[in-house]
Amino acid sequence: MANGTPQDLTDAGIRAAASETVREGTDIRAKVHELTLLALNAQRFDRHGMREVIRAVTEGAAMGAEKNTTDMRLAMSEALKGMDQALRTSAEAGHMALKTLAATGKTFSDTELKTALANLRRLEDDLLTTVGQVADAASSRVLPVLGEAFRGARRTGTETGKQVAATMGDFAQKFSAASADAAIAGIEAAGHFGARVAAVASGILGGLADALRASAEKKDKPDKAQ
Repeated sequence: MANGTPQDLTDAGIRAAASETVREGTDIRAKVHELTLLALNAQRFDRHGMREVIRAVTEGAAMGAEKNTTDMRLAMSEALKGMDQALRTSAEAGHMALKTLAATGKTFSDTELKTALANLRRLEDDLLTTVGQVADAASSRVLPVLGEAFRGARRTGTETGKQVAATMGDFAQKFSAASADAAIAGIEAAGHFGARVAAVASGILGGLADALRASAEKKDKPDKAQ
């Protein structure tokens, strides 16, 4: 999607790019994944920013599905999978940030760690809730298709949820608890991961987004070796 990567990563720009991708119907999952990852990287690393990106991409995909003349059901399914994979990458960046900071020892407190874990645990629910809200407001033509994709994701689970579960399992032993969920019970997930976690995770996510962009640009260049 290098040639089609939008310079405008405002909500309107994200919606327009997602709409065009789904309308065209080519490599939807990969293109939506790249768009979503770049948009997430442009935001502050917190749940509010992530929800805004999810909403904009889903709304754009729904708009594009209206004009998709091939297979609307497949187009929406691929768009949601691409978005889910990008949010999974954000969750992975959060996981890597926590491991990096936890390795520094006492300078990273248990309270900071628990707050970040409490927010990570909510990412799958944020994804599904936001997609569900967009589905409820979709046109009568798109609603059944987006609703079906939403229910399928809730039933089978998401890649984001799997990554979050892996993160929770990784830190369970640190708290001498059966699970990290038990250790963070009662911690309010206000949406902010904490300044240090956000800074490190943003750097990691930026590196992943840059690598994806470079790979896409390399694929788009014609092979000069003839």
